Order: sequence, then structure tokens, then C-alpha cells
Amino acid sequence: MYTFLFVLAALCYAACAFLPSHKRQIIAVGVLAGWLLHGAALWMDVIAPSALRTGFAIMLSATLWISVAAYWLENRNFTLDGLRILVLPCAALAVLLPLMFPGNVVPLEGKSALFPWHVAIATLAYSTLTIAAFHAILMMVQESKLHTRLHDRKTGLFALAIDRLPALLTMEKLLFRLIGFGFILLTLTVLSGVVFSEEIFGRAFKWDHKTTFSMLSWMLFGILLAGRHLRGWRGRTALTFTLSGFGMLLLAYVGSRFVLEVVLQRGVA
Repeated sequence: MYTFLFVLAALCYAACAFLPSHKRQIIAVGVLAGWLLHGAALWMDVIAPSALRTGFAIMLSATLWISVAAYWLENRNFTLDGLRILVLPCAALAVLLPLMFPGNVVPLEGKSALFPWHVAIATLAYSTLTIAAFHAILMMVQESKLHTRLHDRKTGLFALAIDRLPALLTMEKLLFRLIGFGFILLTLTVLSGVVFSEEIFGRAFKWDHKTTFSMLSWMLFGILLAGRHLRGWRGRTALTFTLSGFGMLLLAYVGSRFVLEVVLQRGVA
């Protein structure tokens, strides 16, 4: 049943990604339909009696699910066709990944009640900072277009979508709003993992690749927010920190799980 829902959600996302921007109402309804189908399929796939299914594909799918929701809500106030063309094709692919890489079932018996909350907050943090990374990419393209001579500018669906984005200053405000919220969630994720490690995971806290990359990401986003507040950082500096922090975060969970599950074919909890 949920396989059909995953496929249907992917088709909705793919169709809405390439519809003309003037069909805003159809796009909004189509994205919402895909998002609801995607959420229902994730719920049926991930939530089992006294257990959770985890894995890099499920985490990536859940991350893009929340990212689509963030795009849909933002797009109600601003025209973000560039974000649509970036997010929805990625979401269409991520929706289908759990069908190919099902991950592992983690029993909740014997685990703390904090464990599902830790997973939920971590997913929200990754999702918020994922949409921030998409924002940063759009801003880099938008900024480069400002320095391109008029007769050298390219035409096409993506180029037109970039032209319809809000002003760079507005995009920058949205970016830092996302990063601020994502940093709070990431801080809660890191703290819960460090302070309640034994209670959540059944083992004492230890430094491993996931912890190291998570802490590096947290430090980069923290430095960026401090630099913004104290030194007024913006432009390329802000975008570089955003994408570097996101890269560390991607390596922390999705990248490491992909290597363990797919490359090394090891089951991990």
C-alpha cells in the first residue's frame, strides 16, 4: 500500500516541479497533495508497533518531506519558483529511496521515551538546515546574475524562476531566519545526544564520526550567527558558512549511514 503512495507522491512532486510558474494554484494544490501522500507513506513505513524503521534513505526522505512543507509555507508569502525547481525534483527522488534502501527496524522496547523525540528533533533540524542550504544556492545564483551583463544572461525555466525571486536582502532575511531556527533545533539534538546518550542509545557518550561532524556543523552555524550579530556578516561569507555547515551535517548522518548500509552493507541502529 505505502509503495503506491510513495510513487504517487513522487509523481506529484515531479509534475509540480516543471509546471509553468503562472499556474500557482495548481502547483500549490499539487505540492500539498504530494506532501500529504509522502507523509502518509512515511508514517506507514517508519512507525511500527514498539519499533521505528531508520536508515539514510528514510532520514533523507523525511528531511525532504519537511523541506517541501517549508517551501510551501514560504511560497505563500513570496514567489519562490527557483526554490520549487530545486526542492521538488530532489523530493521526488528522496520519496522513492526507502523503497530501494529500507534501512533497519530499531525496537523501542528498553529504550528511553526520549529516543523518538531525539529522532524527531534531529530530523527537524536537518530539514530546516537543508532548506537553508537550498536558499543559499539560490542566493549564490541570484548574486552571480547581478554581475552578469544583460546580453550574456541565459534564458530558460530556471533562469526565469531566479528572476522572479524576492530581492537579495529579503532572501537573506529568510536565510538567517531558517538558520536561527535550525541552529536551535541542532543545539537540542546535540545536547540530547551528549547529555542523555546512555539513556537514549543505551551506551555512554563517545566521539565517533557522526558526533564529530555534527559538532563541526553546530560550530560553523554558531560562528555564522555570531558573526552576523557582531560583525554583520552577509553575502558570500554567509553563504559559504551555510553550505559548509550543511555539508558537515550531511556527512554526520546521511553520508555515514549510506556508507555503512550500502557500501559496507552493515546493519546499524
